[in-house]
Amino acid sequence: MIRFTSDSVSVKAEQGETGERRIDAIAVPYNVYATVSGGQEVMFKPGSLPVDGKAPRVFMYHDSSKPVGIVAERVDTDEAMLASMRISRTALGDEALVLAADGVMDVSVGVNPIEYTEDKQGRITVTKAEWMELSLVPIPAFAGATITEVAAQAASDPDESNPQETPEEHPVEATPAQAEVVEAAAIPTPALPAQPKRKFAMPSAGEYLAAFHIGGDTFRKVNEAFVEAAKDRQSALQAAAGDVLTTDTPGLLPVPVLGPVFQDLNYIRPVVAAVGARAMPDGGNSKTFIRPTWTTHPSVAAQSPELSAVSATTPVIASNVVSKTTLAGQVTLSVQDIDFTSPAAMEIILRDLAGQYLLQSDNVAADAITAGASASGSTWTYNTTDPSTLIAALYDAATDILSASNFLPDHVFVSPNVWKLLGQQLDADKRPVFPYAGAAGLMGVNGAGAANITQANTFNPFGLNLVVDRNFANNSMVVARGSAIEFYEQVRGLMSVEAPSTLGRTFSYYGYVATFIADSDLVKSITVSP
Repeated sequence: MIRFTSDSVSVKAEQGETGERRIDAIAVPYNVYATVSGGQEVMFKPGSLPVDGKAPRVFMYHDSSKPVGIVAERVDTDEAMLASMRISRTALGDEALVLAADGVMDVSVGVNPIEYTEDKQGRITVTKAEWMELSLVPIPAFAGATITEVAAQAASDPDESNPQETPEEHPVEATPAQAEVVEAAAIPTPALPAQPKRKFAMPSAGEYLAAFHIGGDTFRKVNEAFVEAAKDRQSALQAAAGDVLTTDTPGLLPVPVLGPVFQDLNYIRPVVAAVGARAMPDGGNSKTFIRPTWTTHPSVAAQSPELSAVSATTPVIASNVVSKTTLAGQVTLSVQDIDFTSPAAMEIILRDLAGQYLLQSDNVAADAITAGASASGSTWTYNTTDPSTLIAALYDAATDILSASNFLPDHVFVSPNVWKLLGQQLDADKRPVFPYAGAAGLMGVNGAGAANITQANTFNPFGLNLVVDRNFANNSMVVARGSAIEFYEQVRGLMSVEAPSTLGRTFSYYGYVATFIADSDLVKSITVSP
């Protein structure tokens, strides 16, 4: 779920039992990137959020156990989605109104993306989403977030000396920092005596799991409560006499665990990042979909002689059936693992499960390129001081693509060992054919492309975007037009179920992917012979 914090809110309250209690806000600004709670950069396009259907609920702090109202009105403009929230007449609703009026609160929208794209920098553009909830939160995404308006009306009896006057003729104007929200509208705010800091008990498995799904400040606070409770339960190591050593008291010595777990995998998708991930067609409601391609184009030719029959060729468009692949993984944790581990095992393991999905989806895309490529018939016979066969092989493949389609290639997909051979390629004077971009002197003589050993995918041999992926088999090298490689994806995310008989919980992470090579003549493989 994406949670996006906005920066403009207004609060309106009216007197009487039937008076409206509303908070107006910009729920989502359009066409601007911002960093959401999950860490990604996300931009919402106009029309990406619905204005009809089930109304989103209003929560405090993205906590579904703290509902305060409902989004009563949704107005979609070219610049933003505007929302008007109706706040319930509860103690928590009263608190929400007071905090919003004092300028403490902002709004943060919670959505499930349905259709979106991801660029090479990992930034997400959402074109269609399911609007789940709108929350009041204290920390805005923008420094200038302020309450723009507070209007409250006092409920009093008409002035006896002016019987025609009504309370509505005397609105109470207030600034956000000073507003008394509906002072006479029976909003109880009893004084609280000074109290010691509340001690949180160890969160249960259900509380921890619910907080994990909510994320953000809710999960942070629950995790802090867990850590604090764990510390309170530790045994104290008393001062010992000088002749007592730690070897004599092993049961009193805590064993620290330095977290988090060392990350030995980089959850990147080089191939998917290069060609882009497309939303699954038709909302993902079928096992297959049709992708049409040209088989035979109509023809045009010179007419000779006059009044002779002109060129006529029946166009043929193929109906290609593309099947979806389900990618899924699961893990079962005992409640003891969830309750007792620190750092929390559940969060660490579930993050890795989602990362494994990313790696496998990229592997599907890499396999499709290998299987769908046609042979160029050219071979690069590696020689440490002679790049001639490399140059010939690349241009042979590019010429095949150009001859077949009038397109030129823009990508070259390689395995790690081929990336190594490219970086090591020297000329007759033992100078790199692809020198480092910042090299000077003899190291910068050749200009066939810039290499960078710290950023594999910025390597651009002969202007091609080089994509290095460990999912390609050794000696793999494919020159391609990127638009001919299509990758479709629908991430379904996390699913979980409890197993009371074994005190466990099983988690699954899954999604659907599909790959399609539109024209094998635009994807050419080169034989590499080191």
